Amino acid sequence: MVEDIAMPHGLANDLALFVNSAADRALFLTDPAGLVRSWNRGAALLTGWSDADILGKPVDLLYPASDVERGIPHGDRATALTETIHRREAWRVRRDGSEFLADVTIVPLSGADGTHHGFGHTIYDITGRKAAEDALARSELHVRSILATVPDAMIVIDEVGKIRSFSAAAQRLFGYAEADVLGRNVAMLMPNPYRDRHDDYIARYKKTGERRIIGIGRIVVGLRRDGTEFPMELSVGEASSEGHRIFTGFIRDLTDQQLAELRVKELQSELIHVSRVSAMGTMASTLAHELNQPLTAIANYLEAGRDLIDHPIEGGDEYLREAVDEAAKQALRAGLIVRRLRDFVAKGEVEKKVENLPAMIDEASRLGLSGAHERGVRAFFHLDPAAISVVVDRVQIQQVMVNLLRNAFEALTDCVERDITVTTAREGNGMIRVTVADTGPGIDPILAPKLFEAFATTKERGMGLGLSICRTIVEAHGGRIWVEPREGGGTVFNFTILSADSEDTHG
Repeated sequence: MVEDIAMPHGLANDLALFVNSAADRALFLTDPAGLVRSWNRGAALLTGWSDADILGKPVDLLYPASDVERGIPHGDRATALTETIHRREAWRVRRDGSEFLADVTIVPLSGADGTHHGFGHTIYDITGRKAAEDALARSELHVRSILATVPDAMIVIDEVGKIRSFSAAAQRLFGYAEADVLGRNVAMLMPNPYRDRHDDYIARYKKTGERRIIGIGRIVVGLRRDGTEFPMELSVGEASSEGHRIFTGFIRDLTDQQLAELRVKELQSELIHVSRVSAMGTMASTLAHELNQPLTAIANYLEAGRDLIDHPIEGGDEYLREAVDEAAKQALRAGLIVRRLRDFVAKGEVEKKVENLPAMIDEASRLGLSGAHERGVRAFFHLDPAAISVVVDRVQIQQVMVNLLRNAFEALTDCVERDITVTTAREGNGMIRVTVADTGPGIDPILAPKLFEAFATTKERGMGLGLSICRTIVEAHGGRIWVEPREGGGTVFNFTILSADSEDTHG
């Protein structure tokens, strides 16, 4: 209990002035029964009661009605008598009925003779502070829940590199408990030379503002507690609060990803090997299919030359020379096809150069549409003047063209309308689309999905390799090939190849 202390009159006046001047809290006295005896300016501001209205009235007016009904005001005074100072957080009521959370202190006052004079009260409004504390606690709880559940490791450090937060995923990844790393330099999670240089990185960033990881991200190496190193993707964010900077690092372990990538590469290598073996197993069939057109052309030209020799005509020498020249060209072409196929099976690569697309189409159409005029087949060409240069293996793409043109030609055998249209057009993705459309009977919808698979064919004597080879060639060039029905009847084959305008052909 606080006892009366004799003091000079002037000092007592100064103390009264000091108490009355306190504007941020209520300071007042009550008698032993709880009737208000004094009331400072802070009490009036806090509660809305003026000293004229409150003096002589029970302090119960400051308690919620439910507390008064339960006898809480009397209980507080009784407790204060036994504890010397009774302090707690409790709700209080203003004159207008609004409630506020208060830090309440009640001190019993006794004279030197032990006579109880009453109580001294201090009431301080902590509603705002408590709300802020609760919000902070909820925020911290939220952060802790994030740290506990975020799938990627998350580490928060301050501007000198000391660890402030260490997520559950980070604990699992690095093998440290949070208590083991809090307050320690984050460099402990890095192998050298990163460890020795990390503080310099932070110092340089604070001095120059140059960002090498912050907001960018990069692949680095981490160090586990057991000393093992592992690749990780690190992304760092920065935030400022009350003049202090913190950095949050998000870490993703790339060990499994790199192992998976390595396994994929191994599988790709195995698949390439299997593909090469398979390709060699079907080489005879493939060569027979691909060499059919040039060999047939050679035979036709030589037979025509033989007929000119057996039955000379006026000007026949010129026709004979042309037939021999064309046969020689087709023989060279057959050799190129063999070499290209051999190289493709051996290396799985194509030798691409910048080529003139209209010229390639012209050469391919002369072979693929050989005999078309005689059978009443009309050929139309709509070549985009903006689609001239392409990056291709000329012979292989011409083989695709020859296959598509020959298929279209053969599809028109029993048709009344016998038209083939070749179109080129620039695509918006740096590719050029080549289209071969015919007015034939179209393709069976059941067969269409399997049309580019090996041994799928619509011909009675076909082996079903031509379109499969076409797809292999086009995809090796980075393009795609597909088929769709032609409006009005017939079939449209499309394939794409890379435009030279979208490729840096100078290396």
